[in-house]
Amino acid sequence: MVANSATNWFCFCMIFLLSLNLQFSESNVTYDKKSLIINGQKRILLSGSIHYPRSTPQMWEGLIQKAKDGGLDVIDTYVFWNLHEPSPGIYNFEGRCDLVKFIKLVHKAGLYVHLRIGPYICAEWNFGGFPVWLKYIPGMTFRTDNKPFKLEMQKFTQKIVQMMKDENLFQSQGGPIILSQIENEYEPEDKAFGSAGYAYMTWAASMAVSMNTGVPWVMCKQFDAPDPVINTCNGFYCDYFSPNKPYKPTMWTEAWTGWFTDFGGPIHQRPVEDLAFAVARFIQKGGSFVNYYMYHGGTNFGRTAGGPFITTSYDYDAPIDEYGLIREPKYSHLKNLHKAIKLCEKALLNADPVTATMGSYQQAHVFDSDSGDCAAFIANFNTKATATITFRNMRYNVPPWSISILPDCKNVVYNTAKVEIEASKVQMLATETKFVSWEALSEDITSVDDDKIGTVAALLDQLNLTRDSSDYLWYTTGVHISSSESFLHGGGNFPTLTVNSAGDAMHIFVNGQLSGSVAGSRGNRKIKFTGEVKQFHAGRNRISLLSIAIGLPNNGPRFETSNIGIQGPVVIHGLDQGEKDLTSHKWSYKVGLKGEDMNLGSPNSFPSLEWMQKSSLVAESQPLTWHRTMFDAPKGDDPLALDMSSMVKGQIWINGNNIGRYWTIVANGNCSGCAYSATFRPSACQFGCGQPSQKWYHVPRSWLKPTQNLLVVFEEIGGDVSMISLVKRLVT
Repeated sequence: MVANSATNWFCFCMIFLLSLNLQFSESNVTYDKKSLIINGQKRILLSGSIHYPRSTPQMWEGLIQKAKDGGLDVIDTYVFWNLHEPSPGIYNFEGRCDLVKFIKLVHKAGLYVHLRIGPYICAEWNFGGFPVWLKYIPGMTFRTDNKPFKLEMQKFTQKIVQMMKDENLFQSQGGPIILSQIENEYEPEDKAFGSAGYAYMTWAASMAVSMNTGVPWVMCKQFDAPDPVINTCNGFYCDYFSPNKPYKPTMWTEAWTGWFTDFGGPIHQRPVEDLAFAVARFIQKGGSFVNYYMYHGGTNFGRTAGGPFITTSYDYDAPIDEYGLIREPKYSHLKNLHKAIKLCEKALLNADPVTATMGSYQQAHVFDSDSGDCAAFIANFNTKATATITFRNMRYNVPPWSISILPDCKNVVYNTAKVEIEASKVQMLATETKFVSWEALSEDITSVDDDKIGTVAALLDQLNLTRDSSDYLWYTTGVHISSSESFLHGGGNFPTLTVNSAGDAMHIFVNGQLSGSVAGSRGNRKIKFTGEVKQFHAGRNRISLLSIAIGLPNNGPRFETSNIGIQGPVVIHGLDQGEKDLTSHKWSYKVGLKGEDMNLGSPNSFPSLEWMQKSSLVAESQPLTWHRTMFDAPKGDDPLALDMSSMVKGQIWINGNNIGRYWTIVANGNCSGCAYSATFRPSACQFGCGQPSQKWYHVPRSWLKPTQNLLVVFEEIGGDVSMISLVKRLVT
């Protein structure tokens, strides 16, 4: 009797363990040529990119819920290496960096996660997501068959994967992560590095797969991604795309909903009609996974924007705007598209499309399954004329550049060009908050020599000295002008100073006075200042050049080798005894600003400083001036922003939190609106020319207290702080 009981117990345990193993294996995510397969079920999946550090933890749950309500199945996010490992081996996963919390909130909402570990991410993010210390490891070359790089990349990737495993966040453990990405848009660099690039790419794929996450890995824009890694498409349109093996699903990891904005550039918008057309066209060609980049763009807080010259706003014309509010008609028109696609899901997953040409610009893609499910997509590629199409003995009017979706091959439930939702009306309204008691503190330019970190007879690269601890680096030298030289050509003209820089901007100070400023652009970072300098005089003259980075490069082969800062030549022209070349003079260097050293953006700044009270009637401030005021938070819960149009260029802090860089430079471009064509691209859909590229700067509600909030503004050139206002964003 005892033996039988023991035997029965042993059999029960074995059956139980086998059942657990069966459940575990069934929860792995696999794929076939049609789609991803989750728990044995094929799925058409609709996804949206929401980057956790581009919003606040207090916003996450609402953003995720709006994504779910919009018909999404998956939330996609990059992992931001430079935020998580700011120093080697020192990790940060708190606040806006709390990746685990973000993923758990997605899981709580009943959605899946695509975790794009990279760890190179591009993303218009500073240094492409790489920590700057990585550049200075001996023998380092980014993103190629380089031992130091592969060692650090693998270490960080393993760190993230193990963190996810420890929290049971992979689908194979019952969690929400169904997909992961290694590397990012590597194919152009692959070609540039040649055989070393191919070796690195195949190593990265093998390394990722070896981590046994139980979910597939993808490589976007990597046609030769090795098995079992899935290659995927990024772009405005991906209907042309096919995976590199017939047994892999057709996936679109970045369907661009708009485009980013750069300082000095216009606002790019993508009409939802075209976006819906692109998605429907991808699905009708057999696509089964679409991710909107971005679904919520958010904000590049602090100094996180890369590029350089990328604005603090990363709105991206997304369905959910920078402030977390729904943008219509983009949100609801896509929501209706998602409903229509889901009605077609059985047919899409159980039949291959059969294409019927119905005219010069008209086609029907029909999914007719053996089970009796049928779905059809009727497309009109003509950009000007509505087409009347006969399909299965029924007539359909299809507008220009559109697709009609028929989930039963009979009735149209959706057309990509027929928008039935009114556009949002956005207002930025004044709040009751007034900034009345401004104080000012000028940056002490004369202290630059006192705080110098060294003197060298050469012009050094900016990043080598700052290590990105600040946007700013001072280059200072002295030059003696004799009394005979000071009488320039005998005509009273002033000498001319020429300074060349690798970017991104600089201010020229001679004898403590601002003599001029110059800035590059996203299209041309290199800059040159040439101007008369009235401040030169006979005797000893002091030249201080403030070089400014506006975000670090984030893409291209070996972008870590890009130069920043003053390169020379630096020459004074117009002296009676000829020009003076200062390039090889002794230059002293000071990293950052004195106000940064004193932490002036924080409530815990240096206590004994004597700030000067500013009258509200005083308009123009001096260059390199810190301003501060206190204010109470406005009532309500509407999203808030600072209107900085009265200022020029600098940075903003609220209660010690860095809002980001501001720059009210006017946008240039061809703002002729949107024009559809067979080669339509949203880059041709531009707005805001003649206005500042960015005027409003998002102030998260969670960064405010009910009363006594500290606002600090550092202005580089000059502006009227009395005109700064706090506004609220209303969308109706």
